[in-house]
Amino acid sequence: MDDTLLESALPGLGVPRRGKVRDVYDLGRHLLIVATDRISAFDVILLNGIPGKGVVLTQLSCFWFLWLESFGISHHLITSDVDHFPPQCRPYRDVLRGRSMLVIKTAPLPIECIVRGYLSGSGWKAYRQTGTIAGARLPAGLRESDRLTHPLFTPSTKAEVGGHDVNISFEQMQAQVGVAQAEAARATSLLIYEKAAAWAEARGILIADTKMEFGLDAETGRLRLIDEVLTPDSSRFWPKDAWQPGGAPPSFDKQFVRDYLLSIHWNGMSSAPRLPEDVVRETGEKYREAMRRLTDLESGATPG
Repeated sequence: MDDTLLESALPGLGVPRRGKVRDVYDLGRHLLIVATDRISAFDVILLNGIPGKGVVLTQLSCFWFLWLESFGISHHLITSDVDHFPPQCRPYRDVLRGRSMLVIKTAPLPIECIVRGYLSGSGWKAYRQTGTIAGARLPAGLRESDRLTHPLFTPSTKAEVGGHDVNISFEQMQAQVGVAQAEAARATSLLIYEKAAAWAEARGILIADTKMEFGLDAETGRLRLIDEVLTPDSSRFWPKDAWQPGGAPPSFDKQFVRDYLLSIHWNGMSSAPRLPEDVVRETGEKYREAMRRLTDLESGATPG
């Protein structure tokens, strides 16, 4: 029986805003975020999802949100315990359990905050073409997957569903969100990466790069970490014992899906293909293994 949740339907909570993965319900003062099992690649939502993926994303994000509090990181999570959700959510507790968060309402910055500790993905592509990433010049002669001397903050635009993110310079980010907010988001992103990368490496995972989002608290104006954080959807996770500069290591994230799509020469523009069952199964296993290594959680558990 396929228990994949591709789209939530909670009539008593109104019509949600649907992103690539998450359905967001406006509850007035707060938001309810439901992580579905949808998966996107190259900014396109694919036809079939990964069973249980939304649970992994939610539980891993909640783990990190709570863990990051010890470093002074403000976030939007209120609770992921459905028994503490507002009364109108109770009829849907079976759907919501494990894959949803009640969060503080914020005004999201229109920027993806990306930190790169290794030379990979679009960063590697940009380096080969120009010797730079997001305006920062790197030494000549670097190889794919090389560890960078210092983690780089490389912002991008945040496209609507169906659009494509575009890498921008930090100066362009400042022009969009203001100098103070840009500086704060960069400093916080680099701190999060530094702390999380050390935690992950001690557990056998290298965080090659990761994408974060921030929003301004609707009531206080405080900058908060929002959406998801340090998940296989938003990060490139490599097994430390398989890392070797000069190529692309195996990974515990959706790179496996991207590689499949590249192998069938999908151009990212035509209709999204259906993933074969073996790709679906192995992707789910990679996501669950990442969570197991990084936390003490199993896919149905709830962080403390």
